[in-house]
Amino acid sequence: MTSGFDAISLPPRPATHPALRRFIRHKLAILGIVCVTVLILASIFGPYILPYDHLYIDLRARFAPPMTGYHSMGTDPLGRDVAARLLMAGRVSLLVAFSAMFISIGIGVSIGIIAGYYGGRIGAVMMRIVDAFLCFPSILLLLTLAAFIRPSPTMITLLIAATSWMEIARIVSAEVKSLKERDFIAAARMAGLSGRWIMTRELLPNVMGPIIVAATLTVARAILSEAYISFLGYGIQPPNPSWGNMLNGAQQYLATAPWLAIIPGMVITLAVTSFNFIGDGLRDALDIRSQD
Repeated sequence: MTSGFDAISLPPRPATHPALRRFIRHKLAILGIVCVTVLILASIFGPYILPYDHLYIDLRARFAPPMTGYHSMGTDPLGRDVAARLLMAGRVSLLVAFSAMFISIGIGVSIGIIAGYYGGRIGAVMMRIVDAFLCFPSILLLLTLAAFIRPSPTMITLLIAATSWMEIARIVSAEVKSLKERDFIAAARMAGLSGRWIMTRELLPNVMGPIIVAATLTVARAILSEAYISFLGYGIQPPNPSWGNMLNGAQQYLATAPWLAIIPGMVITLAVTSFNFIGDGLRDALDIRSQD
């Protein structure tokens, strides 16, 4: 005898979310995640594994080419191990990039969601401020500010964040303007919910897709920005290494020791390209118009 429950056939539940399936199918995004994960893990744990400290000087091993003894990536003009400095520089550059991303996301989302929700004079004034910042090339504004401030990782992070939030504010403002006319926002207003509640509990979760995409691209731009200003001497100062100041110290040795510039340059390219691939994959996966 069969029970009534046996006769009911329930539809199978999807194994994964459609957005996750679309992201997994984006091969370059998966490659980007693998590369970023390797870079992060190598920067965290690598300096503990290598036999040399990033500040250890061995004048007898100056300009040793890659694969010389224990120096897998060679040495610099002071005989310091390039691999050790590269991984320690990864800690600094990635920490600056991620910290600047979180700060710029916080500023941009706050301004964008307030301007988009309230609109009117408040929104117009806030977006004109955003436009005023966008009138200046970000790298020029960044270098101008860096020239008047004593460089340190904290100050470089704040400078990069201060020049990276404007695009995020515009994206969030445009998304909020389109969402605030929807029925669920009208229902929230009729229920007497406050503007703060609507912005944080109703609107913010619905704009997380563009914010996440913008966050990954902001990390890529922050890595480049740190490299720019450190290369020009306004960023992280020696003996503390960063990918940018490693390039700065290598420029006069391009003919005699090209690996000093090639290795950090390749790592910067790999990191920026990987974050861009992840951003492209997230954009495609979170696009509501995408079809499985």
